[in-house]
Amino acid sequence: MVENYDEALSFIHGRTKFKKSEKSDHLNRMRKFMALLGDPQKDLSAIHVAGTNGKGSTVAYLRDLLMSQGYTVGTFTSPFLVRFNERISVDGKPISDDDLVDLVNRVQPVVADLDAHYPEGGPTEFEIITAMMFLYFKTQVDVAVVEVGIGGLLDSTNVFTPAVSVITTIGFDHMKLLGNTLPEIAAQKAGIIKPNVPVVAGRLPDSAMQVMIQTAKVNHSQLYRLGHEAVTTIKPAAGWQEKFDYRFKDNHFKGLKISMLGDYQVDNASCALTAFILYQEQTHQLINQSDIAQSLAKTVWAGRFEPINQEPLIVIDGAHNEPAFEELTALLKQRFSQTEIYVLMGILADKQHDKMLATLRTVPNLHVILTTFQGPGTRAVTDPEKLAAQYQDDDRIEVIDNWQLAIGAISQRMSADDLFLITGSLYFISDVRAFFKAS
Repeated sequence: MVENYDEALSFIHGRTKFKKSEKSDHLNRMRKFMALLGDPQKDLSAIHVAGTNGKGSTVAYLRDLLMSQGYTVGTFTSPFLVRFNERISVDGKPISDDDLVDLVNRVQPVVADLDAHYPEGGPTEFEIITAMMFLYFKTQVDVAVVEVGIGGLLDSTNVFTPAVSVITTIGFDHMKLLGNTLPEIAAQKAGIIKPNVPVVAGRLPDSAMQVMIQTAKVNHSQLYRLGHEAVTTIKPAAGWQEKFDYRFKDNHFKGLKISMLGDYQVDNASCALTAFILYQEQTHQLINQSDIAQSLAKTVWAGRFEPINQEPLIVIDGAHNEPAFEELTALLKQRFSQTEIYVLMGILADKQHDKMLATLRTVPNLHVILTTFQGPGTRAVTDPEKLAAQYQDDDRIEVIDNWQLAIGAISQRMSADDLFLITGSLYFISDVRAFFKAS
């Protein structure tokens, strides 16, 4: 038995991250784990969200859309930015320390039993967190929005049948686990598609979309694709917002607004709105246009092109793979083409740091400062000196090892009209966000 919050976290984080057993066995162990806990996931009304990028924002839009209709909404996301409790939240409020301790004590005996008797050993850290989430949401929420950890097919969350499945994007990330081609990665994401459950797909590459079409067909699941069955038209917008029209089935919305910048955020909001409409249809609930417009306009998601200082303008963004950097680069070119941009980057070593920087370098009005930070657990951080050495001919790239000193140095160089962007890793911007909150 754990007696306090610190002991609860120590138990969770003390578990192994991955098992060396066959991949296919992971879900069997998770199913056994859930059965021993009474299969709480089977009593849950939920929406399942997978994708390379955009999951967190899509979850946030869905949360607020559902809350606007009076539902109590649980969200399961990862990683966290400030405190672990954020991962399991109800109506946007993280689980309390006391409830977390209670959940750990409920799962601990079952974990011990699996440790002792399951052939490949007991559950991993993420499996335990997922099980705690299902237990908690069973009694606390009307509907849950569950974000996949990695992939989909073999992910620990993939032990329930949702009301709607959502696949936001497909791109290159976690290739060691998911495969080296887009169809291979898409097949893992498509693993969340369940028989006769409707599926919403974002703007996927053709090869990835073909996997979704085939998987949906095999499962007799209706597929709704952004840009086909659901159509958005982006409109010119002034200020810190995006504006768009949306059409899906008999639903037509004009002039919808969101406060998160980027065409990709319009896509995330549209995926969420499509899933919301499908959920409301299943539960035979009305769709109120005014509620939808107000909900989308107010949604925020920490760490996604989030302003944390106004003068000078400092923004943090959790982009941490090449597809996200392509989106981020497009946003910078579109919205900040007349602005000098300073970018402070810290990247984990197992990411595509060279491709991420190469994409970012296509922004002309750019100054890049590479730095380091304390990575999570044993994961290493990219050596900024080695990365910078690949671009010795580019005087826009420099290295300041200490990121706190780098923030001070960059802030002094900037004019009032410049943009300071801090990015490269969700773990890095978590540290930065805490730094600014404390200062």
